[in-house]
Amino acid sequence: MGSVALAAKITHVPSMYLSELDGPRKGTRQDAIDGHAEIGRRCRDAGVDTIVVFDTHWLVNANYHVNCAPAFEGEYTSNELPHFIANMRYGFGGNPELGRLLARTASEMGVETLAHPATTLGPEYGTLVPMRYMNADRHFKVVSVSALCMAHYLADSARLGWAFRRAVEDRYDGTVAFLASGSLSHRFAQNGLAPEFAFKIWSPFLEHLDHEVIRMWQAGEWNAFCEMLPEYASKGHGEGFMHDTAMLLGLLGWSAYDGRAEVITPYFGASGTGQINAVFPVTPNDGNAVPRAVASRADGYTSVATRL
Repeated sequence: MGSVALAAKITHVPSMYLSELDGPRKGTRQDAIDGHAEIGRRCRDAGVDTIVVFDTHWLVNANYHVNCAPAFEGEYTSNELPHFIANMRYGFGGNPELGRLLARTASEMGVETLAHPATTLGPEYGTLVPMRYMNADRHFKVVSVSALCMAHYLADSARLGWAFRRAVEDRYDGTVAFLASGSLSHRFAQNGLAPEFAFKIWSPFLEHLDHEVIRMWQAGEWNAFCEMLPEYASKGHGEGFMHDTAMLLGLLGWSAYDGRAEVITPYFGASGTGQINAVFPVTPNDGNAVPRAVASRADGYTSVATRL
């Protein structure tokens, strides 16, 4: 029936918004903005009707949640970094039908997930920033998924991703893109040092670790990466404990995935954190074998609550 046309790991650094505004940061994140525009162009070329974002700024303490209101409109100020994103206008359509389908399929496959088609809850900036540059003309419908999961197993996030793929391919009449919106290492610069680290990584260890992960992605070393993801998320200060990445890899087939990542925006530092835009080709896989791979490789994952 439906198809997953594109999958990507993307940045959402708020300095992209600052990059638009007059001042000392103007133009400094144009490479990241251009990367978002390229991903948006590829989605259009592939006939995508809806973009689903795994948002590491949407914090939840129980269940998985899908924000699938009919439309989103408003002004957003970040409670985390109000001096970076203030009074930013946004507006785009939602997709209640797809959101309900994603949640129902995940719950049927053992990952309890709730859809919210009638809600006043607005998206977080892990969704809003990329949609600003990929979807300024409201071409795509948007669904946002909680990925700052405080009491969840990475195993369940991987299974959630696989369930979402099954929902689209088996039950949805349309074409969907999935974006894991979160950084690589996410160790912010210590208070008072942010300006010094505006374009740098917090430590040589984290920078080296991130580069090794990117090399693994480009080489297609998914078995090794899936094995190391829990420790990478912990010791590498992964944003949202990298639940967005587990969701994306689960969708692609986990350790059975056979694609190789294409870097769109090369790795860069932002306030101490490591960022990238990278597309993960969606490859065919066996609908029966992949869930076993997800289960066997992810069962040992500990919860973010016990590791942070």
